[in-house]
Amino acid sequence: MHPPRIRIVPLATTCHSCLLLRLRPPPLLPLTLVRPSTSASQGRANKGAQGPGKRLGAKKAASELVVPGNIIFRQRGTHWYPGENCAMGRDHTIFAKEKGYVTYYRDPETHPKRKYIGIVFQRGEKLPVPRNEPRRRRLGLVGKERELSTVATDPPTTAENQNSEVGDLVNAQKILKSQIMVARWKLPTTKNVELRPGYQYRESNWSIGRTAEQANVKVREYKRGDRFLAWRKLNARKARNAERRALGSRQNKGKGKKR
Repeated sequence: MHPPRIRIVPLATTCHSCLLLRLRPPPLLPLTLVRPSTSASQGRANKGAQGPGKRLGAKKAASELVVPGNIIFRQRGTHWYPGENCAMGRDHTIFAKEKGYVTYYRDPETHPKRKYIGIVFQRGEKLPVPRNEPRRRRLGLVGKERELSTVATDPPTTAENQNSEVGDLVNAQKILKSQIMVARWKLPTTKNVELRPGYQYRESNWSIGRTAEQANVKVREYKRGDRFLAWRKLNARKARNAERRALGSRQNKGKGKKR
């Protein structure tokens, strides 16, 4: 075989663009990079941690008026403990048990490191209450000091006044005795109430059954023939109603055929 012929073209006769086309490398295919996913595309594999906030924290400020049932503080764990007139739910929520004003305080005698939330009945009161101070109870009332009334001196008594007072005292005693006798007569007899099955305090069955006999209530004499009287009357009434309905349906059918 003959060697290939190589044609040499002088540079003077070639253009610059032809040289660039001959020396340019062939075009490469476009490169596309695909980033692999780091999270599951479907399902709830990695989406559980991005839920809504739980709105924790203080819901009532100090010295704020609350009523029973109001939520004072929401928390996870026991950052705050319930104090006076407060309680804690199973999710560590502290709520009010009485109407009053919120107070945040510490009680070193009870626990040196714990923080408490309590309720006072008057604005400005402080917690904790000293150990020897009486407990404040609300009971729908406000505490007030008792005023001692002055005792009036009685006028001097004479013999006639003494006799009249003795007579009035005797009459009052007689009236009181008569009232006591009437009350005793009206009092019901004591019943033997015992703890029965089912944790019920009541009388026994036989004593309940004899209540009518003890109250002199007369019941008509039992007759064996009248045992199913009500049952027989009920069945007879049902039979009459069924017969009446059947008769009415027959009449309606006859009218339809005539038409």
